[in-house]
Amino acid sequence: MHANTTGRKLAGTAAIGAMVVALTAGTASAAPATPPNAAALRASIAGYPNDQLTSAVVLVGGDTGRWSGTSGTGDPATGRPVKADGEFRIGSITKVFTATVLLQLAAEHRVDLDGTVQQYLPDALPDGYPAVTVRQLLNHTSGLPTGGDLGEDDGSEAWFAAHPGARWSPEQVVAEAMTHPKEFMPGAAQEYNGTNYFVAGLVIEKVTGRSFAQEVNDRILRPLGLHHTSAPAADDTSLPDPTAHAVLAVPRPDGGTTLADVTRQSPWPWAEGGMISTAPDLERFMSALLHGELLPPAQQAELFAVPDVPNFRNHNCDIGPTAGRACFSTALMRFSPAPGVEFWGKTGTRPGYSSGVFATRDGSRDLVYSFTPTSRFGAPFAAQYRVFSAAFDLPAN
Repeated sequence: MHANTTGRKLAGTAAIGAMVVALTAGTASAAPATPPNAAALRASIAGYPNDQLTSAVVLVGGDTGRWSGTSGTGDPATGRPVKADGEFRIGSITKVFTATVLLQLAAEHRVDLDGTVQQYLPDALPDGYPAVTVRQLLNHTSGLPTGGDLGEDDGSEAWFAAHPGARWSPEQVVAEAMTHPKEFMPGAAQEYNGTNYFVAGLVIEKVTGRSFAQEVNDRILRPLGLHHTSAPAADDTSLPDPTAHAVLAVPRPDGGTTLADVTRQSPWPWAEGGMISTAPDLERFMSALLHGELLPPAQQAELFAVPDVPNFRNHNCDIGPTAGRACFSTALMRFSPAPGVEFWGKTGTRPGYSSGVFATRDGSRDLVYSFTPTSRFGAPFAAQYRVFSAAFDLPAN
């Protein structure tokens, strides 16, 4: 899984992974018909803590049974256990919530997916900028600049450990991005880009006259009973009941490293990557989304509509028979490792947390995981794939 974000200095805000949410109906793939393989799942998270990962939380559920497990240490400083139902920072999984809200607004005819950013936010883009539609924001075909020159963040663990509370407003992020040239003409290609979802969050607030957090709470969290999921304010650095503490390996002058606790940090990535949740809450959310509890059929179809355009610097799209073409829909990603086999879903990374939500498209098997990596840029692909393959009875890689 490869980080691809709003820019060099935002690299910790939105790692996207190559694994995820659904075995597509009608392909050669099928949901596992047996209970979760407990032995394989235990083996997939064995050996933590190590230099790269200090803990793992895994939850597998669905029609044939349920398995939950943890590995590693919940706090390297004290040795406390990992909490299977504790909170973690979900990073870019936030985008699925953001897209769901906008798709609900589209179903209510309050937002036109083919309406333009210029229509909803007349001052967000420079005068004369090509028209960018809401749909292009959601499926990353906008061509908006990636930006990323915010503050003095050099992308290192040392910088973040010294500045975990640093934050920028959505308006600052978008304004800075727009000082850079566009990547391509809107609709011509696809590049995963967090700028799109900062703009999407601003569209939500402009259309509703309410905060992003209020809309997510009233439309998704409260109806589904997701009591441990939230979109905190940028100055709220708390994580009251963590699965595990987030620690980053900061280099020392002698060549070694020191683990710096960054559990408390600003959730400033907001509608792009700032939410907090738990494994049980994310499982409930994804199940509701895939079972049509949150969207009418027309908007549900948008979750799996991948535009037929070239892939532009999306490393996660360069896998399998569809390599070189777009792989993101509105918030989800299509991963096709072999002909006739497809997965859909989302991962997310914040410094010290690396997570994913998965399910078969019919909801008969689901997976949520969260690792605590010592790097700002997420858990290694191999660690994530071990969990994914164990959850869905696939060959290990």
